Amino acid sequence: MTSAQAIDALIASRKGLRPDREAYRTLKNQEAEGGCGVIGIACSEQIPARHLLQALQQMRNRGNNKGGGIAAVGLVAAELGVSKQTLENDYLLSIAYLEPSARAEVERLYVESTFEVDAARCVPVVEDMGIIPSLEVRPPEVHQYFVRVKEDVIRDFLKQQETPAGSGMPLAGRAVEDEIVYQNSYLLNRAYYASAGDKKAFVLSHGKNMMVLKMVGYGDDVVRYYRLEDIHAHVWIGHHRYPTKGRVWHPGGAHPFVGLHEALVHNGDFANYSSLCEYLGQRNIFPLFLTDTEVSALIFDLLYRVYRYPLEYVIEALAPTTERDFTMLPRDKREIYRMLQTTHMHGSPDGPWFFLIAQCAQELGEYRLIGITDTSMLRPQVFAIQEGQASIGFAASEKQAIDAALYSLASEDSRFWSRADRYWNARGGSHTDGGAFVFSVRPGENAGDGKKSTLICSDKFGRRIIADTGRKPYVPNGHLSGTTFNSGNISIDKQTAEELFAAVATQLTSWDYAGFANALSAIEHAALTQGDFTRAIGVLTHLLDRRYPTGSMRRSCLLSLCDERLASLFEALSRTPNHDYSCLLPGKPRPVPGREDHTLIIDARPFPPEGEQGLGAEIRRLHAEGWHRFLVAHTRGHRFIANGLGPNTDRVRIDVYGTPGDYLASGIDGAQVIVHGNAQDQLGQIMKGGTLIVYGDVGQTFMYGAKGGNVFVLGNAAGRPLINAVGKPRVVINGTCLDYLAESFMAGDPYNGGGFVILNGIGFDDDGMVVDLETPYPGGNLFSLASGGAIYIRDPRRQVSEEQLNGGGLAELEERDWELIKPLLMENERLFGVPVNRLLEVDGEPLSPGRVYRKIFPRDMHALQAEEAWVRAND
Repeated sequence: MTSAQAIDALIASRKGLRPDREAYRTLKNQEAEGGCGVIGIACSEQIPARHLLQALQQMRNRGNNKGGGIAAVGLVAAELGVSKQTLENDYLLSIAYLEPSARAEVERLYVESTFEVDAARCVPVVEDMGIIPSLEVRPPEVHQYFVRVKEDVIRDFLKQQETPAGSGMPLAGRAVEDEIVYQNSYLLNRAYYASAGDKKAFVLSHGKNMMVLKMVGYGDDVVRYYRLEDIHAHVWIGHHRYPTKGRVWHPGGAHPFVGLHEALVHNGDFANYSSLCEYLGQRNIFPLFLTDTEVSALIFDLLYRVYRYPLEYVIEALAPTTERDFTMLPRDKREIYRMLQTTHMHGSPDGPWFFLIAQCAQELGEYRLIGITDTSMLRPQVFAIQEGQASIGFAASEKQAIDAALYSLASEDSRFWSRADRYWNARGGSHTDGGAFVFSVRPGENAGDGKKSTLICSDKFGRRIIADTGRKPYVPNGHLSGTTFNSGNISIDKQTAEELFAAVATQLTSWDYAGFANALSAIEHAALTQGDFTRAIGVLTHLLDRRYPTGSMRRSCLLSLCDERLASLFEALSRTPNHDYSCLLPGKPRPVPGREDHTLIIDARPFPPEGEQGLGAEIRRLHAEGWHRFLVAHTRGHRFIANGLGPNTDRVRIDVYGTPGDYLASGIDGAQVIVHGNAQDQLGQIMKGGTLIVYGDVGQTFMYGAKGGNVFVLGNAAGRPLINAVGKPRVVINGTCLDYLAESFMAGDPYNGGGFVILNGIGFDDDGMVVDLETPYPGGNLFSLASGGAIYIRDPRRQVSEEQLNGGGLAELEERDWELIKPLLMENERLFGVPVNRLLEVDGEPLSPGRVYRKIFPRDMHALQAEEAWVRAND
């Protein structure tokens, strides 16, 4: 028996599954609009579903109440009323009954006839559906069966698939059982849900140690309705909205969809849905729910379970490596990837998409969370990891959803804190990370045997992602032992915020968490007793914003402690009047602006994420009432902050803390907006003037269509920054960008007031020191099709090549170029503490600007400038 024979036998065994062709064709043509909010969590410990609630609730603006769902992998047996052995050995078959009266028949025909049933349960629900106001359609009744395939069913299946020569079916063991489970669920769905007529029942999931629940509603409604708040699992995924094709008005059309041992949710849609169905049909796989998400799950199952590809090859078949990234692969990978693409290109989803997959890889002893982004990176995605006593990984549509889940965990479990050690984006179809990351949970053998469960994060190529090596995590309730803060070392009463920050930063390497916590307590106490809140907020803000050595401590833990103290100060100001600050409080009279520098503190939490009652609209109203300085605290995905302020706003300053949402500072024309941390997608779109400062990373399509303004970003930008920018935007990005930087840039002549981008290609090590990135720009389409402006890229090793450009040209830096960009780099030094002298240093050696920076110009613009110069010289 060969592997090829086994694969052919599996596919051939499905010939009888083909549905009625006319009904299939009719359903296949139904489409609907889509766009989703997704989150996935993988943890070394089993965590309860309630920690999904806040994240999903904050992403409701990505949903529409038409479809929500969750999946869980690595469950707790006792919570399901079974033994650990039963949970691990049996298939967990979950069936949704839209008509409860159909249950007896379904059980007789498709459960009892096929399986030995070791246990069964009805999933509990809330007694009063009215306590979940958003529910408009009663969710289905769900019964779960813990089953094993009967021996006689296995014998009959093998006999039916025997070859004419009588050689027998080249399958055995679990492969046969898996296929029987798969085909049994298909037949059940075809009979009771996907065929013409009434819809009575369908299979939610049938994998080992995996559960899926979904409904017409929101993802957080699923958790509440089915009373999952206290159900624990190693891996969770959640989804809002509905699929982009198929029966969107029914719970069967909601995400997740399953293959066998994996559940998949998806943000995006496919342009080649019909061809994907043909691809599957050639392999005797016939989608029934007829959504692009279902097709995705079926293709994953085909590649992983039937073809038995390694996960890396599955990801490559779904999101092929192309263009320059393909040429950058090692030769052996190019060869195998070329074969994969030749064989499976028609099975590769074409369009904007981001997949999250929860998988029980029992054959490897793992539970997995897999995030895969499409080759063009057209859907938002962000990953994160935190490593400590318990390690946890995330993938989501938005960073704010990750922070919401972490905050929920940290509020009740001391093994977690409110900041991830690391956040990042994937480069779809790339040679750098492959556009995919896998969080693998490897459970310990038995409770109390000393073997802890572990979480390992790796990219598509198997390279491990490590959060923060060698730094001790923060342990609440135990951090006050050890070194204490000696106020005699630092004169708190006499120093400015900048001086006090510098003194604290200098002492940090000699402190532990006790010393740092006591220092923050002393700073807060001085503010409360002396009334100088401005200095205290300034010191804490510098500690959030700047990079500095942290000694034996984890930076993310220090930031969490700073967050707590800032929250305490803001709370104190809401209770106590202060001549420098007023607070906007729900149910209280609206404060009246005082002098020009009087700051209004706004707690963002009571506001919805968008709309006329949202935070962005409220800031516009307050500005119209005369306010010019705003401190926005506790943002939780709030969108459109600073939008709509328009011209004549040069006196406006907005400081944003927390996790702001999309479209921040879009359309501003004079205001100053400062983000004290990472920002998300669509930042600064169509920005016309003013200043934007981000003390972290920025998301997708940063400054799309921007027309002006000065912008400074401490970290990285994700895909497609500054596309279609025109006029005179001037931007410093200290990190790098993924792809498509300044595509179709139309910012005129930089020497005559036009716009440009400075890309420094630097990062920071664990001690806060500036380090050069492996490459200043890893992607392609740099300055693609640009017709004006310039990019000044710090590239002392001349790593950026012509093949990364598309219509642009590389040139050496001239003296006038340096005079043009130097003022922005000096301001960048003032804001972020990135010395210009350090930027001009390579391997410890100071170099001239022309040896460090290069200019990228639009070729057509360069030719036109030369022609104009000749005309002027000969006029």
